[in-house]
Amino acid sequence: MNTDYDAIIIGAGQGGVPLAHEFAGRGKRTLLVESKHIGGTCINEGCTPTKTMVASARVAYLARRAGDFGVSTGEVSVDLGKVRARKRDIVESFRTSSLTRAKDTENLTYLEGEARFEDRKRITVARDDGGTETFTADLIFINTGGRPRSLPVSGLEEAGYLTSTTIMELGEVPEHLVILGGSYIGGEFGQMFRRFGSRVTVIEVGDRLFSKEDPDVSDAVLGIFQEDGIDVLLEASAKQVTRSGDAVEIEVDVAGETRTVSGSHLLVAIGRTPNTEDLNLEAAGVETLRHGYVKTNDRLETSVPGIYAIGDVKGGPMFTHISYDDYRIVRDNLFGDGGASIENRMVPFTVFIDPQLGRVGLTETAAREAGREYDLYKMDMSYSARALETDEPRGFMKALVDPTTDQIIGCAILAPEGGELMSALQIAMMAGLPYTELHEGVFTHPTFAESFNTLFAMKQ
Repeated sequence: MNTDYDAIIIGAGQGGVPLAHEFAGRGKRTLLVESKHIGGTCINEGCTPTKTMVASARVAYLARRAGDFGVSTGEVSVDLGKVRARKRDIVESFRTSSLTRAKDTENLTYLEGEARFEDRKRITVARDDGGTETFTADLIFINTGGRPRSLPVSGLEEAGYLTSTTIMELGEVPEHLVILGGSYIGGEFGQMFRRFGSRVTVIEVGDRLFSKEDPDVSDAVLGIFQEDGIDVLLEASAKQVTRSGDAVEIEVDVAGETRTVSGSHLLVAIGRTPNTEDLNLEAAGVETLRHGYVKTNDRLETSVPGIYAIGDVKGGPMFTHISYDDYRIVRDNLFGDGGASIENRMVPFTVFIDPQLGRVGLTETAAREAGREYDLYKMDMSYSARALETDEPRGFMKALVDPTTDQIIGCAILAPEGGELMSALQIAMMAGLPYTELHEGVFTHPTFAESFNTLFAMKQ
């Protein structure tokens, strides 16, 4: 078969874009197809817009706390329209920069439209500007990402609800935001809108928030949210949703007791689902997993030779940095020594609540389940001079250490700039440094990083 291109990438996300530039930079004729906006979830609906709005919410929070620092500010109000405009401007700047580079890159064709497999080497694209074209390549990469997942609750669709995408387009602060889902996305938006001035109720079906974390982390997050004035219902499941004028009413089963929660807005934040249903994967023979995620091996190869899946569409850890690392794995296997794999790779992440939750490596729960021996070091942030000086002593730091090698095997940092602190411990893990180097290290006083001296002196 004569190929139109050396490589076709379906989806211009955080893995697909650098992969397209990699092929083009090597003189390979490359087609990059995107159905909506270049940059994927991260730039358009995820990291960039949400963290921009989180920053605005933190300013409002600090302004209301100004009196704690001896500063008078008066009444604090939030113009959500201006917050939205700032968010839009930053998203547009990132998107435009990426689009301009793609269009200006030699050997790279950027096409906007919906791609669909015809067979294992051929796709058709329904262009946004009209018409359909067919393209072929020996190598095809699926990078179509995901979208917010809905919930099979009676009346939900009819009553209407917000997603993690549409909530960022509100022009006014909700009077009472009800959130279905008490994990990372629900947590970030819940605290954000509470700081904007909304009353917030979080409804979580499980017995704790952030259920993938250790219980002490979940408990601490719950305490922080409650201190911030967020109502949290645990072991609560929505049974019926109705619209009554401007209000939305959710019938909730809370540990066997039925109650009704009435709010002005409803956000469904229960996870994401892959964008695969319109790809016609069956025509190419590409196997999928439960919920439609593309099945891959540890080299990101699908069930069909020459077809790969990278980023959120394959499931697994759904983070921008993982999507980018997927690109690097494919790059190294195609153009390098061929030994790259996703198996046992380090997966750091940060939840941008305040204080931030940064985590990498094993949790205590995972270590116990694996029968892994560990020493636990744990320190409340109230032991940090910097935390007391900035009046932000909420949270704690903890690290798991292999008692035989003195290597750090995992940590959870719930602290101001917890993501940055976690990254410092991650670097030590990557370098194979024993925890004693951090225990005895000379760090600038007073900084949050100096807390490592104290943390590793507090063996539990």
